[in-house]
Amino acid sequence: MSVEEVTQKFEEAVSVSDAPKTVLSDNANFEVKHPLNSKWTLWYTKPAVEKSESWSDLLRPVTTFESVEEFWAIFQNIPEPHELPLKSDYHVFRNDIRPEWEDEANSKGGKWSFQVKGKGADIDELWLRTLLAVIGETIDEEDSQINGVVLSIRKGGNKFALWTKSEDKEPLTKIGAKFKQVLKLTEDGLLEFYPHSTANDRHAQPSISL
Repeated sequence: MSVEEVTQKFEEAVSVSDAPKTVLSDNANFEVKHPLNSKWTLWYTKPAVEKSESWSDLLRPVTTFESVEEFWAIFQNIPEPHELPLKSDYHVFRNDIRPEWEDEANSKGGKWSFQVKGKGADIDELWLRTLLAVIGETIDEEDSQINGVVLSIRKGGNKFALWTKSEDKEPLTKIGAKFKQVLKLTEDGLLEFYPHSTANDRHAQPSISL
């Protein structure tokens, strides 16, 4: 799927999610909503076309959702991960947190990172499992350590990143263990935590590994 096709589908998704009839697939149940504990925003990073394009030029908020029904209406009307062009990203972040290291809510935290290699991996299923675990907060601690989740489509392997608000090892280790289960990782699957403070260091080593 080309960048233009993906962009068009996103525009359609925004208009769909804003139209009341698409919040629920069954109009008879329209007034039945199941609110989430937090508001979440879907962001999309498109591949750069020109070298002059900055990160802010590439990063776009798509839409916001606050209920289970709104999530499914959006999810069913946007491209699946395998349809996205290389060098693009999906971001789903809590409340008004921007998917940037500099955001105050992210600045003292980091990310659990895992790279899915090989064409055999079902990236669509893993992304859905991750989203449901994050917005359903079944993977989080009571004090909401998780700020958001990112899926990066890359040639060498697709990358999952679970962003947190702190570097506190104890709760992060518990979250990491649950994240491994969501990603269906075996004991050999390596999950690594990198503080955002080391994001610009290409030689940075993970502070926690599971």
